[in-house]
Amino acid sequence: MIKTLLLSAAAMALGASMAAAEYKITVLHTNDFHDRFEPINRFDSGCSEEDNAEGKCFGGMARIVTAVEAAKARHDNWLLVDAGDMFQGTLFYQFYRGDIAAEMMNKLGYDAMAVGNHEFNHGPESLAAFIEKASFPVLMSNADLSSEPALKDLVVKSTVVEKAGEKIGLVGVTPRNNDELSSPGPNITFTDPSPAIQAEVDAMTANGITKVIVLSHSGYPTDNVIALNTTEVDLIVGGHSNTFLSNTDEDADGPYPDVVNGVPIVQAYAYGKYLGELEIVFDAEGKVTSATGEPILLDVSVEEDADTKARIAELAGPLDEIRNEVVAEAADAIEGDRSVCRAMECPMGNIITDAMLDRVKDQGIQIAIQNGGGIRASIDAGPVTKGEVLTVLPFQNTLSTFQVSGETIVAALENGVSQLEDGAGRFPQVAGMTYTFDPKAEPGSRISDVMVGDTPIALDKTYGVVSNNYVRNGGDGYDMFVGADNAYDFGPDLADVTAEYMAAQGPVAPFTEGRIKIKE
Repeated sequence: MIKTLLLSAAAMALGASMAAAEYKITVLHTNDFHDRFEPINRFDSGCSEEDNAEGKCFGGMARIVTAVEAAKARHDNWLLVDAGDMFQGTLFYQFYRGDIAAEMMNKLGYDAMAVGNHEFNHGPESLAAFIEKASFPVLMSNADLSSEPALKDLVVKSTVVEKAGEKIGLVGVTPRNNDELSSPGPNITFTDPSPAIQAEVDAMTANGITKVIVLSHSGYPTDNVIALNTTEVDLIVGGHSNTFLSNTDEDADGPYPDVVNGVPIVQAYAYGKYLGELEIVFDAEGKVTSATGEPILLDVSVEEDADTKARIAELAGPLDEIRNEVVAEAADAIEGDRSVCRAMECPMGNIITDAMLDRVKDQGIQIAIQNGGGIRASIDAGPVTKGEVLTVLPFQNTLSTFQVSGETIVAALENGVSQLEDGAGRFPQVAGMTYTFDPKAEPGSRISDVMVGDTPIALDKTYGVVSNNYVRNGGDGYDMFVGADNAYDFGPDLADVTAEYMAAQGPVAPFTEGRIKIKE
């Protein structure tokens, strides 16, 4: 009897010791917010106050504040992180740059953030101004900043935070092709994320840190590669690809978390529509024993924080006159979702490229090419405001005209479909021409049946092209346009051109007509 009692006591003591050794933390996370400080509609564009009152809207910073504070209250131990691309997407960015993002992220108490590609949209200096206002570290391990004076003393590769008595390492990464995606300038060299992460992890583990989380603005496919190519990473919080992971939504891109090579990977779509919430448990050695959770949909069931709502309304004041101006009419909803415009002919792409070509048709221009990644939202039926157009085309790109050979155009189209599997923004929407691509063929040999008007393209002939200044200057891999003849990059703003074209059409009816064919 005594022996039994002693054994039972020993077992209880062991169980208590094991329980005490467990460490639990809830990771709250956001990604790809893109300055959606106000609520969005189901097309990820602006949502009117009337529709918001009727429960038709999602997100907005006021709901994020409520959701984050409620999540903090539910959990004794939490971490709040962002996986990049707070910048760019609405007039808030065009008017305030990163100031409002810093203000709101400070208010929420973020622990860290990864650098996204859009943080570089107005160069290193704009990112530096944001970081100087931020009360949290901004992370990017896979970049050499030693020659960039604006950032070399501000961005760090990794950081260590202490939560409930335990140290947690955080490592940030950004897209390796940031120089193609944005405007980081000539002084920064970007590298493969996996070795960069591993170097930071190794340094941390050498200092006894057993819990490491990667904040990755590299996209879901690359996050899978990182999980396979690194060791001692306990969690990847992702961004860039706007991937929606969920265990309850049948339209999700995968489970939440997805687990690759034993590493949980999470991502919470984009635009502030969801707040990621993952509870992760570590054993005494710092190994993950469980990772469970689900993104929280920020719909009408989440009350808007009154103080935040009032502050956003105050900041919106100078913007309202611009964005509330009705500039056109849509006969039906115009599809501009990234899942369509980065993979096939899309109605928004047709309207935008038609607008581009129409504006310069008297200049001997025959072809229009617009990168699908530059199309950022759909438009619903009814009156179209300037604000909606600016949400679709937020980058302040200008029209660029130039001349290149047919061979160069085919090379550009090959580039455009070369990263189809990744949903890359380089996918080419076109006007004045048609083409076929084979998604099963190797990149570089996918394009066929290119027609300019009703005539097969001639590789040795010179064609006039209109695009946007980002693409013309090599963005999204279109470096074949950098040396184009007679290039002029200072045309009117693409959003203005599109708005004026839509206005001239009367009620705009969305359409596709076989400009881009997919080979079966």
